[in-house]
Amino acid sequence: MSFNPPVYKYSDYVKWEGDWELIEGYPFAMAPSPFGKHQNIMFKLSRYLDEALEECECEGYTELDWIIDEKTIIRPDIAIYCEEIEKYPKTTPKIVIEIVSDATASKDEEIKFKLYEKEKVEYYCLVYPDFEKVKIYKLDDKKYDKIYEGDGKFKFSLCDIEIDFKKIFKRRKK
Repeated sequence: MSFNPPVYKYSDYVKWEGDWELIEGYPFAMAPSPFGKHQNIMFKLSRYLDEALEECECEGYTELDWIIDEKTIIRPDIAIYCEEIEKYPKTTPKIVIEIVSDATASKDEEIKFKLYEKEKVEYYCLVYPDFEKVKIYKLDDKKYDKIYEGDGKFKFSLCDIEIDFKKIFKRRKK
């Protein structure tokens, strides 16, 4: 006897309680609320990106559903779109940033990596708060190439956004 798990659609997804992502029809429960370090890094990155995008026609969003199709709805930690968004984005983001935790590592590094590559997200950034490092991938034709790994400064070609990750990881003095 073989078991074929059910495949779900957007019409199912909108009825679910709690936080979910739907990838190719298969549900993934979102990790529990992130810990303080994760939230602090997301806050700092959001603030940093908002300032960097002031002179650009792009906007940043945190935890906004990206409805790719009827069977794939995901919620990146941070996404940069160069379109006007009313309710949900209708195009692929230019930059996606996922803040990686133990609970999300395999999904972020494997499943979402392949999905973002397939959907042609120009830059995919994995931020590792526990290791205070970042990996940045750029889409080259049809596949991602790792173009940066570290904890220093990185400059995106999009809107000349430069992020100093040392400042992102730095804790305030008490």
